Order: sequence, then C-alpha cells, then structure tokens
Amino acid sequence: MKIIGAADFKLEREVEMGTAEHQETVRRIIGDVRQDGDAALKRYARQFDGVEVDELRVGPEELEAAYKSVDAGFLAALRQAAANIRAFHEKQKRTSWFDLQPSGTMLGQIIRPLRRVGLYVPGGKAAYPSSVLMNAIPAQVAGVPEIVMVTPPATAGTHGIDPHILVAAAEAGVREIYRVGGAQAIAALAYGTESIRPVDKIVGPGNVYVALAKRAVYGAVDIDSIAGPSEIVVLADETANPAYAAADLLSQAEHDELASAMLVTPSRALAERVQAEVLRQLETLPRKSIAAKSVADYGAILLVDSLADGVELVNKLAPEHLELLVAEPLELLGAIENAGAIFLGAYSSEPVGDYFAGPNHVLPTSGTARFSSPLNIDDFVKKSSVISYSKQDLLANGEAIMTLARHEGLEAHARAIQVRLENEGGGRGHE
Repeated sequence: MKIIGAADFKLEREVEMGTAEHQETVRRIIGDVRQDGDAALKRYARQFDGVEVDELRVGPEELEAAYKSVDAGFLAALRQAAANIRAFHEKQKRTSWFDLQPSGTMLGQIIRPLRRVGLYVPGGKAAYPSSVLMNAIPAQVAGVPEIVMVTPPATAGTHGIDPHILVAAAEAGVREIYRVGGAQAIAALAYGTESIRPVDKIVGPGNVYVALAKRAVYGAVDIDSIAGPSEIVVLADETANPAYAAADLLSQAEHDELASAMLVTPSRALAERVQAEVLRQLETLPRKSIAAKSVADYGAILLVDSLADGVELVNKLAPEHLELLVAEPLELLGAIENAGAIFLGAYSSEPVGDYFAGPNHVLPTSGTARFSSPLNIDDFVKKSSVISYSKQDLLANGEAIMTLARHEGLEAHARAIQVRLENEGGGRGHE
C-alpha cells in the first residue's frame, strides 16, 4: 500500500457503464424477456447458470427446509441484526400532514408506500443475507405491501438457493421469491412475465449486467442507484491503533479487486505502521488475492499537513464509508459534509454498520455521497401534494396568478383563473 502526499493523489472513479458488448447483451436479454416471458427466464438460467428451472417461484416447503439448514448461532445473530435495522428505520417514518389556514384554504402532503417493490439479491461467489435485511426491512417499515425477491439459481444450497438467503428473506417478511438472476431478472421485475408481476421499484446490488439492466429499465420503474465498487476512507491521527486501521481497510478491500481502501493521516509514523500492518494481515486473509489486488490498484495512504486538511480531502472524496480514528471524533463530525456513513472512534469498525448496528449499509459510492443518501424509508414511499384553495384566496390572489401565467405566455392558464374571477367575483378578472 503506497504512501503518497495528498497533493500528488488523483482519484478518478466512475460508475460502471460496461462495454458496448455488455450493453448489447443487456438490450437483447431485456427484449427476449419482454417477448418470451418465463420461457426466456428458464432459457437464460440454463445458459448462464447451468441450471434447469422447472418452477420459478420458491415454495413454502423450501423456506421451511432452509431453516433446518442454518445453525442456531447464525439465526440468533440474524434476528438481532434485523431487530436493530428495524428499530433504526422506524425512526425515519414520516406521516401525511395538512395545514388548514384561516382563509379556508387547506394545503398538505399525503405520504403513501409504493405498492410493489422488487429486491435483487446477487448469487455467484458469495451470499449476502445482510443485504436482504438492509433492502427488505426499510421497505417493510415504510409499509410496502408487496415485496418480491429475485436471486440467481445455483447447483448448491437449498433447491438451488443458499438457505441463509432464504432464511434472511423470511425473517424480513419476504415470501414471494423467484429463482432468477442477472439482467433477465431485472427485466422480469420491470415488465413482468407469466409468473412475475411487474414492480414499481427495483433495489439491490448486482454485477455489471444487473447494473446496466437497472439503468435500461429506469423510467418504466424506479431504481435505487447504480452502485460502484465498495470504498472506505479512514481519517486517522497519531493516536489511532495501526492494527485497527489496517484491519478496517482490508475489510473493504476483500470485497472485490475494484474496491478502494485509503488512509488519510497527518502522521507519517502512523502511515508507515499501517502500511506494515496491511502487509502482515494480508498474509492470513482467506480472500488474500482479491484484497491484495484491491490494495495495490486502488489503495493508498495519503499524507496531509493537518487533520483540517484531511477533512477537506475527505469531503472531496465523498466516500461510501468514512472512519474517524482520531482522539476526538465528535469534534470533526460537524465538518464532514460528504460521506455515506460516518463511523466514530476505535470501536465503530465499519463491519459494525455493515451487519448489525442498524443504519443501512446500502450507501452512495463513487463520490455520489456529495448528493445522495443511504437507502432509507423515503426510498419506498411517494408523496402527493394536496391543494384545496378557498374562494377567498382565489379572489385575493387570482390577479397575481394570471400575471405569472401571462408572463410565461400561457393564456389558457390565465383564463382558467379569469373565468372563476368573473363568475365568483362580480366581474373581476377583465383585462
């Protein structure tokens, strides 16, 4: 992990757009699913997953079998994490409101949950039950009545799906589950097939094909985001434990080869100790090859002149995860403007947030924390404005409304007001 001066560092990260070949493949798959429905889903399961799928939907007996396949320790930990996540997101709930004014005008906002949401859960090399909880529970807390999950079939696990994924779904209240993955799953959620009814929004991470498919169907449905590689920045001073800092950097580097892990510090002594710790800890990591490539290609230790300079750099980076391993983290919190999640102090290691504490681990990546937020209740509701204007206010403000409409050249708008003023106001509104 190289040590460089912050002034010499340039980070250019973009959300994955895929190659022209990737994009053409996704377009073809979406078209096939729209035309052939379930038959296309089964065909692609055979082609991409090597699995013959007879029944797309996971039955209740499979969920029961999944519970018998996971150990009690996992189930207890999962349930505690789910309770923490639910409690955190309950605090985000908002209610509809109405403001009745003395004139008789009433203005307000109605907040309603989305009707049907689709959750994509990756398969492949690893299963992530925590992501099931983080996506499904906020939707459930928001009041979404229909939550449907899709996940790729595989040859291992309970009837082709990892039992831990199925148990996490059941614990989060998801009962409608389909064994379908990739771009074809996104197309099915967006446009529907014989077995899968279309949804209003799609959430959840996936590979480049999934990301491109989500981008392609946006507009037909809403999506959460197009996620880039995972990233962490640790801002540390000389009081930080180098073993802690190194371990936290590697916790993100092991995600995949494109993950970014960076230390920002004004202390060269700490920088050198963390550099050595990263090398030492890498040696015993099961995912050493992945983490080592991530550290080599996208990792860095950035030296700054002061913690204030470090905060300025952090705000430019706008990281997905930010740890403040400093003597007084609360003193810096107010100055942090751009970060998906902020972890304060030595005991707030990033995995605490990833799995257990309660805040959502679906976070903005690739610098989008400058304008985006973690997945939350607002992602699963929609708002309608309510306007009940009184006669008194229309008569009082009609002239102003017509002035603005005519300034924009929209005479029909103005006349819609004028006809009311003439009828209700005894001739008011004539030019």
